[in-house]
Amino acid sequence: MEKVQAPVHQRLLFGSVLAAAAGSIDSYTYLVHGEVFAGLQTGNLILLGSKIGLGEFNQVWRYLIAILAFMFGTILMRIFQYQFEGGKFHTNRPSAVLKYELVLVLIVALISSWVPNLVSTALLSITAAAQLQEFRQLKGGPFTSLMMTGNIRTLAESFYDWVGHGDQKARGKLADIGAIMVAFAFGAGLVAVLVSFLHGVSIIVTAVFLAIDISFLRFAD
Repeated sequence: MEKVQAPVHQRLLFGSVLAAAAGSIDSYTYLVHGEVFAGLQTGNLILLGSKIGLGEFNQVWRYLIAILAFMFGTILMRIFQYQFEGGKFHTNRPSAVLKYELVLVLIVALISSWVPNLVSTALLSITAAAQLQEFRQLKGGPFTSLMMTGNIRTLAESFYDWVGHGDQKARGKLADIGAIMVAFAFGAGLVAVLVSFLHGVSIIVTAVFLAIDISFLRFAD
């Protein structure tokens, strides 16, 4: 029986580029816009609680805005998904979501130097929320491009299952998750290198990653 190939937006290369985009977004907001994460809301909650505990209440808003913007972005994307399922949009949904992300990222690249940090962070939190809400599978299994804690757990589990029990499927999963994590770190590192030269415009790195994934979908049509 011939094995059915996963859709383009569930393949490893596509997911790796998504992970690179996610890593670059969080690296960017952390380094350029006041040590806030656009996508990693667990980190924002930790920092929010820490600032409250330290009595630094004037710092609370930066994290709270990011969290609320992420929630708002998730709701927006859920509305779109329901409308799409109802047949009101006649387009490739993954491609439409990536283009939506790309527009938001380009807006941030243009206005970053002229607006408060909270505005840029909020727009990128909305972007990250869209990505997490739409792209949730890799090769038919659960996947997140934004948060690596679960991926690290899967990496360790797969390593043990392969080495300790000879599970060849675990070996494949180990390679896939490893690639996703490397890509995530690469995206974060690339932004860190470029920030000293491009400052707020370094978010253009994320735009490039998104454009690459859009091209993958276009060639697949």
